[in-house]
Amino acid sequence: MAVRAAVLPAVGAPLEITGIELPDPGPGQVRVRLAAAGVCHSDLSLSNGTMRVPVPAVLGHEGAGTVIAVGEGVTHVAPGSLVVLNWAPACGSCHACGLGEVWLCANALSGSADVYARTADGTELHPGLNVAAFAEETVVSASCVLPVPDGVDPVDAALLGCAVLTGYGAVHYSAGVRPGETVAVFGVGGVGLAALQSARIAGASRIVAVDVSPAKEELARAAGATDYVLASDTTPREIRALTGKQGVDVAVECVGRAVSIRAAWESTRRGGRTTVVGIGGKDQQVTFNALELFHWGRTLSGCVYGNTDPARDVPILADHVRQGRLDLSTLVTDRITLEDIPAAFDNMLAGKGGRAVVVF
Repeated sequence: MAVRAAVLPAVGAPLEITGIELPDPGPGQVRVRLAAAGVCHSDLSLSNGTMRVPVPAVLGHEGAGTVIAVGEGVTHVAPGSLVVLNWAPACGSCHACGLGEVWLCANALSGSADVYARTADGTELHPGLNVAAFAEETVVSASCVLPVPDGVDPVDAALLGCAVLTGYGAVHYSAGVRPGETVAVFGVGGVGLAALQSARIAGASRIVAVDVSPAKEELARAAGATDYVLASDTTPREIRALTGKQGVDVAVECVGRAVSIRAAWESTRRGGRTTVVGIGGKDQQVTFNALELFHWGRTLSGCVYGNTDPARDVPILADHVRQGRLDLSTLVTDRITLEDIPAAFDNMLAGKGGRAVVVF
């Protein structure tokens, strides 16, 4: 039976909402009926070629749903299990995995090259980032599904697969925010909202949200921001004014543009930490001079998937949800259909909203 999906026929081409044919799950595979799929900036980056995957492909990597069938050898989930999709499963055998840095697994995206489905005319399709969540159903490797602990709404659970893991990990693991520290979060999208909540959970004393849109202030403050600054040429100066002329202890950049990375760096105090989460293009060149690197003594680090281990961290996040410390519903600003994904991409480009979620 065909299921509806959003297919990217070629890089830069419009998405096509069409029926696709999925096979039965083979050994080590799971078939999932999606409850929801978040629309992440990475999906936009895949569609426009900033990030490359084999095409034609079904995009979508942030999702949750119910297992409806399992292949031979699958034991950790069963039909009826609520699961979150893990788009970057660690292989366990590469150099990074051997170091315990599973978020840097060299083979995490190898499944994107596989053919996992076909259109009605027989065209072979790839799963955009392993999991192909922009579809009513998907078939994935068993390593790409994690059981969702009790107490998490199925639609909200979709956000655990990328935005919340990334934002939480950026704050707790990459930046290592400590109680009482000051934090600035640049970019109030899905990941930025998760980072704001995570900074509050970490016990930050002051949390400054930065964005180009004044309309996002209410979202940011609901997530935990104590201050809101509109992005401009004077942003670093404004943040220093809020922090006794020192700058924040930690700046988390969730945009991926040279200007915001540079602003985050300049907003960080001497000896502080700047973490770059946003995925920018090769044309986004950030420059530093040798003297400032010495003088400011700051740490600048990249951050992949929040430097998280999903198998370890999804249960931690679920506990924060159950205890009321993490409110996933406030991250969802738009509930949409598959046909609305292109409009959600346009809103991202325009800097509007938080996280749009396709609800099936």
